[in-house]
Amino acid sequence: MRGPIALAGVMAAAASLSLGLGLVIARQLTAPSSPRRFDLSIRGVEQDGDRQAIVLDRTHQTESPGEFALLFPGGQWVQLAAEVLDRGPGRLARAVTGTAAGFTPAAEERASWSGIYFMTPVDAGLRAYGFAIPTPSGPAPAWRIDGSDSQSTRWAIHIHGLGSPRTGTLRGVQVAAELGYTSLVVTYRNDGEGPRRGSGRSTLGATEVDDVDAAMQYAINQGARQVVLFGWSMGAQVALQLAARPRYGRPIAGLVLESPVLDWVATIKANCARAGLPAAAGLLALPWLTSPLLARAAGLPGSIPLEDLDWIARAQELAVPTLILHGADDDSAPPAVARKLAALRPDLVQLEIFDADHTMTWNADRERWRSTVVAWLAHRS
Repeated sequence: MRGPIALAGVMAAAASLSLGLGLVIARQLTAPSSPRRFDLSIRGVEQDGDRQAIVLDRTHQTESPGEFALLFPGGQWVQLAAEVLDRGPGRLARAVTGTAAGFTPAAEERASWSGIYFMTPVDAGLRAYGFAIPTPSGPAPAWRIDGSDSQSTRWAIHIHGLGSPRTGTLRGVQVAAELGYTSLVVTYRNDGEGPRRGSGRSTLGATEVDDVDAAMQYAINQGARQVVLFGWSMGAQVALQLAARPRYGRPIAGLVLESPVLDWVATIKANCARAGLPAAAGLLALPWLTSPLLARAAGLPGSIPLEDLDWIARAQELAVPTLILHGADDDSAPPAVARKLAALRPDLVQLEIFDADHTMTWNADRERWRSTVVAWLAHRS
């Protein structure tokens, strides 16, 4: 009898390991907002007259074509040009196009690579009014940015993604403001800027949508008659849910979705693969997210209805024109899912694929991004 007993022990151990790995993945996915990692070293700073360039190690990120930024621990930033300059084996340089006021980068400093190009509305050439929107979670900080038409009844609500600050949406706010839209740049529960609820964990958009709903109500109360929702990554998931609420059938005129999370199961699997795990390991996290008992054990306020967040399954519920901007190299939110939604709903979905990573389509080709959004919005007026 030792054989069957030993086999049973191995199976029990394997099940325990699988359960444990699922918990780790679920907790990592929903983890409270954490400080940014500064994992790049400035290898040198070159000065040629007024022209400055920063030398970095050559990586997939640092050699990406497009306009990016370096963020520094003290809150300073440097904007980088698209051109990549070769500096020998393992090194490259990027010309500096802008810096935080009074900041001079130096060799050996630590920095973080980012697609967040504007750190404040002022950096993006925008005038913002800061205030708090009353939400079910408490007061949520927001920016209101009036466009060229300060009396406009056309509004845009900009919703950032998981683990990203609201400043990331300023790339889109610029376009909306130039077209005369009044913009709200919002926060929501447990995003690091908005109100904290419970353990501080994300519910992947399932409850965050209620806070953005409050922003929608604010816009309507302030005279908005036509609203376009700009959703970035998980923010796109929130925008889709909001647009599906029956009471918003008339005011929501369209969705602009950047690198959208359209199916959390596919996204979890893709992020496991990105982390070097088998993609199928992501399935181990699902019980910890969807079972009321296990979800609470994982620190969540309750189960997350992932089936309600699957926009391939809910494709026929999509009721408003939708522009999707997605990177072909996105290994976080698979572009294949966006292609599938576009194929299912060609009557409403326009899909634009860029040579870019997750939420980096603006950075990869700023002019194409802007012209695409401008042309699409022109049909919503």
